[in-house]
Amino acid sequence: MLKISKERLNELYEKISEIRCLYIPIKKAGEVNYAVWGEGKEVSLETLKTVKSPKSAFFPQSENLMKFKTEGKNIEIVDVREKLGEKIDERPLVLFGVKACDYKAIEVLDKVFLSDPVDTYYQMRRESTTIVTLACGKPEESCFCKAFGIDATAPQGDVTTWLDENNLYWQANTEKGEALTALVKDLLVEGGEAEVAAQQEAVKVIIDNLPFSNLDLSKFKPENLNELFDAPEWEEMSEACLGCGTCTFVCPTCQCFDIRDVKTRDGIIRFRCWDSCMYSDFTLMAHGNSRTTQMQRFRQRFMHKLVYYPSQNDGLYSCVGCGRCVNKCPQKLNIVKVVKKLGGKAND
Repeated sequence: MLKISKERLNELYEKISEIRCLYIPIKKAGEVNYAVWGEGKEVSLETLKTVKSPKSAFFPQSENLMKFKTEGKNIEIVDVREKLGEKIDERPLVLFGVKACDYKAIEVLDKVFLSDPVDTYYQMRRESTTIVTLACGKPEESCFCKAFGIDATAPQGDVTTWLDENNLYWQANTEKGEALTALVKDLLVEGGEAEVAAQQEAVKVIIDNLPFSNLDLSKFKPENLNELFDAPEWEEMSEACLGCGTCTFVCPTCQCFDIRDVKTRDGIIRFRCWDSCMYSDFTLMAHGNSRTTQMQRFRQRFMHKLVYYPSQNDGLYSCVGCGRCVNKCPQKLNIVKVVKKLGGKAND
């Protein structure tokens, strides 16, 4: 194991950014989100949860897919990935400070975008990125990653790091991780095993005592699909839902998107952007929407995360217990309440 003092972290960021694009939690206007590092920007590794997850590194909130130029009956298709691909090849991405829950969320997204037919836009970004994870040091009451089998004290990734009051501890796990380590090895020194072990032990005690850590998910199985779908509790739980979509935009595993064509002076641009299953016009077709009430849309969101997705992906839930929806829903509606209402309360 290697380490670097906190006082030298800016040197580490600068060293990485000389060759690669460093995407890291940055504090701006009182909020912390992932952004490209640059001199003078305020990095906030101590922030437990960025407002939005780092999934935008691979699945941007909006992106151009292609351009069309028409002249008479002739149509020219411009693949915007060619220019993007050149940029990524020259400067691969380092995604730094990813928590265990957000890293697990990337596994969920991989199964969606890298399965046939492969989303080549996502694939290009994913393959060119080195992920540096950061273990949780101070989990919050809204966290419940343990319920989904995630160890917040030992996240996976190409490199795993731990942070305490004095140092950042560094452990390479993959070939990508070893390559990144070689780039910054002059800044790192040996040591840290005892400090990391002590932190892990202390944090696990905190996690074990969090109010939602032991949620009972046993009822959310494919064989209970019809019973869960027809549960009368959905009506009551969804009554206060505003359909604002906040939960979907802060969620690290939500993957819904819309595709539109926009005419410009230079032709037509086809772009896609995040969408939300909580919106009344989501999946709107010529005949209307297949889910006509907010209750149906509310049910769809949570049935997908807890039943539909795991039934098609070897039991992997499409929730990682990050707690962002717990913190951000203006009506205090979230997946924890759904689990406790339909599947049983958390075990004490």
